[in-house]
Amino acid sequence: QVQLVVSGGGLVQPGGSLRLSCAASGSIFSINAMGWYRQAPWAERELVAAITSGTSTNYADSVKGRFTISRDNAKNTMYLQMNSLKPEDTAVYYCTMNVRSSWNRLRDYWGQGTQVTVSS
Repeated sequence: QVQLVVSGGGLVQPGGSLRLSCAASGSIFSINAMGWYRQAPWAERELVAAITSGTSTNYADSVKGRFTISRDNAKNTMYLQMNSLKPEDTAVYYCTMNVRSSWNRLRDYWGQGTQVTVSS
């Protein structure tokens, strides 16, 4: 079994900052690519940021320069540092990881999602 637990969401004023964490637990041999998605009620799910097993990263144009994705392989944890938050960043944020959990099992796992609300 592999579980992803997300934390760090909440209510913040425009211009503020939040840091999301996504921690994997269970039977984990290795973790490859990781990513953050978000979905607002009025929009489809959107890729926010992704990071490979190395150091390569990709960001949605809407968050470039404001968000930073990182990973701590020793802790099986991924982070999303969100700065200069805007009301349009309001959404449910989801994490996903590509995990090898046994010699013959490699698949994507998803966290439960966490609400981020940016409002004055």
